[in-house]
Amino acid sequence: MAALFIFGVILKRVLSGIQPSGQLHLGNYFGMMKRMIHYQEESDLFCFIVNYHAMTSIQDGNRLRDNTLNAAMDFLALGMDSEKSTFWIQSDVPQVTELTWILSNVAGVGLMERGTSYKDKLAKGLKANMGLFSYPILMAADILLFGGEIVPVGKDQKQHVEMTRDIAIRFNQTFGDVFIIPEPDIDTENQLVPGIDGQKMSKSYNNTIPIFGEEKVIRKKVMSIVTDSTGVDEVKNSDCALFHIYSSFLNEKETLELKERFTIPGTGYGDIKKSLFSRIMDHFQSFRAKRAYLENHKDSVYEMLQHGAEKASTVAEEYLTRARNAAGLNYRV
Repeated sequence: MAALFIFGVILKRVLSGIQPSGQLHLGNYFGMMKRMIHYQEESDLFCFIVNYHAMTSIQDGNRLRDNTLNAAMDFLALGMDSEKSTFWIQSDVPQVTELTWILSNVAGVGLMERGTSYKDKLAKGLKANMGLFSYPILMAADILLFGGEIVPVGKDQKQHVEMTRDIAIRFNQTFGDVFIIPEPDIDTENQLVPGIDGQKMSKSYNNTIPIFGEEKVIRKKVMSIVTDSTGVDEVKNSDCALFHIYSSFLNEKETLELKERFTIPGTGYGDIKKSLFSRIMDHFQSFRAKRAYLENHKDSVYEMLQHGAEKASTVAEEYLTRARNAAGLNYRV
């Protein structure tokens, strides 16, 4: 049973990871990281930096090393608590690679070929390799190795969780009941944070607004948000990137007030952009201060990550041993 029993309440195990693909931006925060910080207060949260996965797109050792540590510090700065949750770096728990091989023997080639993420990445020019092709098997190992019951994902990752379910069911049918069958948890409210050009905010599109970047860089990015040519004294269309980015910070009442601002003559897009910049800096002020502290106290970061890896390894070893026994790999049983 993966769920944690605390004070008479059963907490389900929530599991999620994020790739260390570059500088953290608002899309990462509202799309995934904020949810993880919230989950650690009401669930048995397992959260990690998926640096094995990042190797499919980053093949520069120094860059991957720096990105991995920076992503971990970003998460810790935003409120990830290594005592309330299990937080680690994927490669610090190498049992996941052994389970990936075991699962690859029950995962069908046809299942991998149907992967929309794989096909999308090829269409964007990424070179085809086995890491990219078998990515869903590694993701399945990530989830099953720790007894993940709930997997928060965006729409674009839903298929990977469905693949994990297929692989787990096939393994259990073949070798006996070993793995928990996970359920996807799709956030319908915060599906998409647009970038400064109106597309999905993504480093791939170079349209992001960083959280921990220099203040002048953040200001420049905000002032670069694409808007139409509506004049200052005209009613403006609130169905635009500027409105949707800004409303990510607001409650329902504040969102209605922002929409009203778009209708007031004399209020230009530039005024709203300046207001958004101030909101961003105010919202992340304490997080930015903590991030600067962690940057200067990396030994404490290493300690927290080691603590998380040890906790994760204990769980991983339990599920891996069960899988090895079931598959006949442990001949001493």
